[in-house]
Amino acid sequence: MDSILIRTLNGEKTNRPPVWFMRQAGRILPNYMQLKESYTFHELMNDKDLASKVTLLPIEDLNVDAAILFSDILVIPHALGLDVEFKKTGPIFKKPLNFSSKAADLEFDSSKLNYIYNNIKQVQSDKNQNTPLIGFCGGPLTVFLFMFKREGSKDHMKKAIKYLYENREESKKILGLITESSIDYVKGQCKAGIDVFQLFETYCGSIPYELYVDLILPYAKRILTTAKEENCPTIFFPKDFGFGISYIGKDICDYVSIDWHTSIFHAREILNNEIGIQGNMDPRIFYEDYEKIETYLNTLTNFGNQNFDWVFNLGHGFLPDIDHKKVKFVVEWIKNKNWNRAWVK
Repeated sequence: MDSILIRTLNGEKTNRPPVWFMRQAGRILPNYMQLKESYTFHELMNDKDLASKVTLLPIEDLNVDAAILFSDILVIPHALGLDVEFKKTGPIFKKPLNFSSKAADLEFDSSKLNYIYNNIKQVQSDKNQNTPLIGFCGGPLTVFLFMFKREGSKDHMKKAIKYLYENREESKKILGLITESSIDYVKGQCKAGIDVFQLFETYCGSIPYELYVDLILPYAKRILTTAKEENCPTIFFPKDFGFGISYIGKDICDYVSIDWHTSIFHAREILNNEIGIQGNMDPRIFYEDYEKIETYLNTLTNFGNQNFDWVFNLGHGFLPDIDHKKVKFVVEWIKNKNWNRAWVK
């Protein structure tokens, strides 16, 4: 595969940073919104042809360097028996966890993930051979916290964190189940044909980084190690981890994706120099005019010149009302910019 993303992730010096975006599959694309008029999120995700089409839309509409699988991080709780339902207001569990829940209440059914592997195979069949496909799953803490979400509830995060503190040993058992299920899921994705794996720990910052390092990071490491053992480059996105990224070693992942709350320059200083960096544009910058967007991009010129191990991305996903034409402008700017990488032969 001749892909600038794969070459960058594998340590090759390239003449520019690769570019793709979290939440690029859907959300801001007019062609996706047209599909949403005829199909529900569940239907788009469960039909292999539709899922492949949505996965590949950003390649056609935005000209990004990689596709990311159209799916959701909550497929693991669903496979553990919580039966997620995707409504217009967001995902809802029919049987969410509560203060009396035990790990013994959960049972992993791997067959509930088979349709995703079929989706991956369909994408591989439909895409250009030089377009890498990124697979993913939710981080153990993020999935754990989501599993307490019930319809009409706005404080599930608070309740889940209270459970974590009050029921540490039972929480470890649940986190262990989430991890084992995720490992099985990662193996299935790799076998089906993903080229890169990213772990989304969206709610990493909901607990102190010291607690995350001590309690959660070992679980995250096991999931990421599984992908590495399958010869799949790994990206870890621990959102709002702050100084905690300094605890991430090369044994955990190949690249760390940085949120916009941390300066990418500071992140590079405190991150292990053997680990590449991804990020970290604030998606709200897309609300500004083109001139101001370009002014922001120019602030990254020196960083891009000095750091070949950098993948341009967002500090989190797209907001739904962002103008896709501005996104395409950024992609073309990244691709056409002279990054003055004189050390590239």
